[in-house]
Amino acid sequence: MIYKFASGVAIAFFLAAFNFPQLGPYLLSSLYHLYPDGFPGLALLLLRVSLGWLFILHGYPKITHLQQWAESVKMPVFLCFLSAASMLGGGIFLIVGFLTLLATLPILGSMIFAIYLEVSASKPFVAQDPYLIPENQYKGPLGKGEPPSWEKAFMYCVMLIAIAVLGPGAYSLDALIFGR
Repeated sequence: MIYKFASGVAIAFFLAAFNFPQLGPYLLSSLYHLYPDGFPGLALLLLRVSLGWLFILHGYPKITHLQQWAESVKMPVFLCFLSAASMLGGGIFLIVGFLTLLATLPILGSMIFAIYLEVSASKPFVAQDPYLIPENQYKGPLGKGEPPSWEKAFMYCVMLIAIAVLGPGAYSLDALIFGR
């Protein structure tokens, strides 16, 4: 619901600012009253919730198929459990913005290790576009798919570092409990 509202407000602001330049400052000041902590708080909320949801989506299948995942990456089950649990639990904590720094660090460790695994397997940073790969040269698990690379793990690291450095933002349990 908040996403629909925020995107509607953003679209209305841009349309009004381009069509009625004299309304731009008025709209902007009224939005600051609506969101007293400003757009940075909303941006951090969007980043935190999106990233948390993605890690839940990545962690849940890994924790429910732990043995199979451990065999596929050739790692001990215990290490795979720690990684999957950090993604699942850390994702939940990121969404609500609780103990945000402590939630980001274990996931960041998992992503750095994922980068290490990809680099040590000589995977490229950015894989060739799947549509440019000749037929029958690469098939993903469900047919043609994304070729292996470490780009995604790197981008997750960048986002986690941003949240760790900038904090959870005004719209979080951390801000509610510990103040700003």
